[in-house]
Amino acid sequence: MVGPPSGAHQGWAMRASFSKDRSVTEHRLAPGTVRRILGFARPYRRQLVAFVALVLADATVGAAVPLVYRSIIDDGITHGRTGYVAAMAGVLAVLAVLAITISLTQRWFSARIGEGLIYDLRTQVFDHVQRMPIGFFSRAQTGALVTRLNGDVQGAQQAFTSVLSNVVGNLAVVAMTLGAMFFLSWQLTLLALCLLPLFLLPARWVGQRLADLTRVRYQLNGEMGQMMTERFNVSGALVVKLFGRPEDESANFGDRAAKVRDTGVTQAMYGVFFMSSLGLLAALATALVYGLGGVFTIRGDLAIGTLVALAAYLNRLYGPLTALSNVQVDVMTTLVSFERVLEVLDLEPTILDAEAPTPIASGPVSVELDDVTFRYPTAAEVSLASLEGVAVLDSTSSGDVLRGVDLRVEPGATLALVGPSGAGKSTIAGLVSRLYDPTGGAVRLGGVDLRDTTLAAVRDTVGVVSQDVHLFHESLASNLRYAKPDATDEELEAALREAQVWEVVEQLPEGLDTVVGDRGHRLSGGEKQRIAIARLLLKDPGVVVLDEATAHLDAASEEKVQAALHRVLVGRTSVVIAHRLSTIRDADEIAVIDGGRVVERGTHEDLVARDGLYAHLNRTQFGRSEQSNGRSPVVADEPITDTPTLFVGGVEPVA
Repeated sequence: MVGPPSGAHQGWAMRASFSKDRSVTEHRLAPGTVRRILGFARPYRRQLVAFVALVLADATVGAAVPLVYRSIIDDGITHGRTGYVAAMAGVLAVLAVLAITISLTQRWFSARIGEGLIYDLRTQVFDHVQRMPIGFFSRAQTGALVTRLNGDVQGAQQAFTSVLSNVVGNLAVVAMTLGAMFFLSWQLTLLALCLLPLFLLPARWVGQRLADLTRVRYQLNGEMGQMMTERFNVSGALVVKLFGRPEDESANFGDRAAKVRDTGVTQAMYGVFFMSSLGLLAALATALVYGLGGVFTIRGDLAIGTLVALAAYLNRLYGPLTALSNVQVDVMTTLVSFERVLEVLDLEPTILDAEAPTPIASGPVSVELDDVTFRYPTAAEVSLASLEGVAVLDSTSSGDVLRGVDLRVEPGATLALVGPSGAGKSTIAGLVSRLYDPTGGAVRLGGVDLRDTTLAAVRDTVGVVSQDVHLFHESLASNLRYAKPDATDEELEAALREAQVWEVVEQLPEGLDTVVGDRGHRLSGGEKQRIAIARLLLKDPGVVVLDEATAHLDAASEEKVQAALHRVLVGRTSVVIAHRLSTIRDADEIAVIDGGRVVERGTHEDLVARDGLYAHLNRTQFGRSEQSNGRSPVVADEPITDTPTLFVGGVEPVA
């Protein structure tokens, strides 16, 4: 029989539809959402028109087939017209070929439209998220963000493919089928429709149970996936191995997997019940038609061909009618997915390019902070509640982190930032690289306010090496070319040699083509730092920011990294924050930050002579160094602090 793709396919599609959460129908869409959704379909309007036309054509072809059956029996077989029967059989063959052709073409349009929309939405969301400030990423759950790019985008595109096809197709099939059935026998048609509630009411109940089970299974799968993500990355695997609890982890995972299994079995049984009920309804309706219709035929009130056609139409009727009863859930589910995607696109970036940008001069330029005040943005300013897993975002301000900071670094000079943990040193580094904008005052590069230029200009001018080096799970060459995409292998080698790490690369299995592993875990901490320095050298910025670049290194690794850093600082403006005070005498100026303010400024000798906070920090670290060498500390009564501070030069402690 030519008709819908298949009864089984239609039944499973309906089961999936009834598995959706009906509470979605209570959701109120934001004003203008539907209009914006239609805007995404505008580039595909011609394909959509052709797609809808094919859906209607498919319904028309399917509706014509039972009438051909009727004609073959009533006008051919009963009258012994062999030629007529053969001709009508040929018509059935033509309709079958036409139906397959329409189905294939319809699927092509559906794929083109659906995949095109997925591409448009994904690229827009990805590009938009990349423009978000760093505060957004520090708050948003990575898994929730990835779900927007995958699950919600795929759910959104169904509005113009499967949902549109089902709504238009099912409406057309129901209208044509009921019209033909009423034309053939309105009495049998009404009796057949009376059976529909016997299926529809239990289907709603089963659908609610399926929706509940589906929601539970999604949650369980999410928890199981989160567990695998945390345990299967390098850091998580190390914790499990070092604490020796693999058996407990296996048992925990087994419990979660068992819950998923049990939920799946229950879900499968409800699904079989749903399908069996649909099959039973069709069987009862067919029995009713053949029973009563047979009596009408024996009485001469109904032709045999008409009876066969009515039975064929019944197979096309109940599936679409049942699906249409749940169409509101299908439509709202796709619209809510669209709204969740639009929610991300509507979150405005807080760091924007100037409309008429001023260029920054090339080479080493001055760095200036002019009466800078700064507070970190609240969650309500940079994030979404749905991405943080909370009901309401916190709008409480953390207060000013920097207050009236005035600093200036001349072109080619080095400024060292020193101070207790949490004083605001890394915040200053973030402002210079424009990860944030100040809430008061101005940050300038070469006399240009960073808000008056472009982010690209700032990125070209400023290079950063931090204490936590991130390398992508790609080849070493790919990680290096992130700074300079067109760099040749010779340029990569030169940068690696200058960073004093080429001898390490030469020993790697595939040299520059070696995949460095998750977050670069195939390399040691010192090696990653020197790779980061090589990447900075390839970028060749005029301004360098070193944010505690040797904080976690041992003495041997630190010495190598320091030697590489000396090469980086030559001829560049530098703002340096580091872990130790041992070599800050090489800095042109040292600024001591405490409580978000600049409390001391000067050279190493000047600050030691003042006997202020800097002198205290210096004595503390010098005392710790003396103790480690087996000698008495210079200042025995001073407390030992673990204060992150600045380094610029060698490794010997400063007296």
